[in-house]
Amino acid sequence: MKLSQFEFELPEELLAEFPAENRDESRLMVVNRKTGEIEHKMFKDLIEYFDEDDVMIFNDTKVFPARLFGNKEKTGARIEVFLLRELNPETRLWDVLVDPARKIRIGNKLYFGEDESLVAEVIDNTTSRGRTLRFLYDGSYQDFRKKLNELGETPLPKYIKRDVQPEDEDRYQTIYAKKEGAVAAPTAGLHFSKHLMKRLEIKGINFAEVTLHIGLGTFNPVEVEDLSKHKMDSEEIMIDEEATKTINTALDNKKRVCAVGTTVMRTIESAVSSNQRLNEYNGWTNKFIFPPYDFSIANCMVTNFHMPKSTLLMMISAFAGHDLMEKAYKEAIKEKYRFYSYGDAMLII
Repeated sequence: MKLSQFEFELPEELLAEFPAENRDESRLMVVNRKTGEIEHKMFKDLIEYFDEDDVMIFNDTKVFPARLFGNKEKTGARIEVFLLRELNPETRLWDVLVDPARKIRIGNKLYFGEDESLVAEVIDNTTSRGRTLRFLYDGSYQDFRKKLNELGETPLPKYIKRDVQPEDEDRYQTIYAKKEGAVAAPTAGLHFSKHLMKRLEIKGINFAEVTLHIGLGTFNPVEVEDLSKHKMDSEEIMIDEEATKTINTALDNKKRVCAVGTTVMRTIESAVSSNQRLNEYNGWTNKFIFPPYDFSIANCMVTNFHMPKSTLLMMISAFAGHDLMEKAYKEAIKEKYRFYSYGDAMLII
């Protein structure tokens, strides 16, 4: 398929600036792949589509406050630093993005905090906006990470034009987040409340957790018309024995196996055995899923509404079928569903 087949007009007012008042009271569009039927529900109605021993797979990554604001030495110019990836805990090297990048050169020092208690030196250029920083900090590694968390801000997506608010620290994080390492939330999971999780548990639905630490590469624009030529950035993933047992047992028993989000789908599709079962895995994935694609593990998924021409839209189109997704998105726009990170959800069964 071609990039231009994933273009559509998205009214700007449908981009969600704030989350729903209650997590499980977002709207839910339910799309049936077999019948093509589309239903309009609330997210808490999700439970109606699952039975005992079905499995929901969650991404337990935790977002860290990756956006810092510092000042350049001598000029005092305000610089935004977006932490992407820790390269070496011992030497405190990080891959980052800087803005404005034209002002930041190798050898420059940046000062963070009102008391300038954290200093970083630019030691390499990686891309036009990318730099490698070495943080200069005398305390322990734990103190250093604590300092980063104190000075950092919740990394809301750039489309949200408002300032970060105190509630974002909680709401831009799933309630089951455990393993710190993501610079963006696995947004399909943001709709799950403690109450809904308890109701699912009581009904006998099993949970499995995998990890994919989301980097900004997930949101890189696709710039080639021929999708087979697009390269995804690598992201770290972890699948343990407990998750594989839970998921493979459900598959053996022909139960519903639901990937909660595109990050879960990428993770599990990156570790498939020759007999179409899930393997344990600890490493990296740069898997790019676009139509046509044969899925091996999940037979349903929860996802948010994605941007035009995004790799996330391509994945769900591979899962549900391009024509059906086109129909569903037209319906979503007509019915004024909210799009993107803080937006509404879709269940594809």
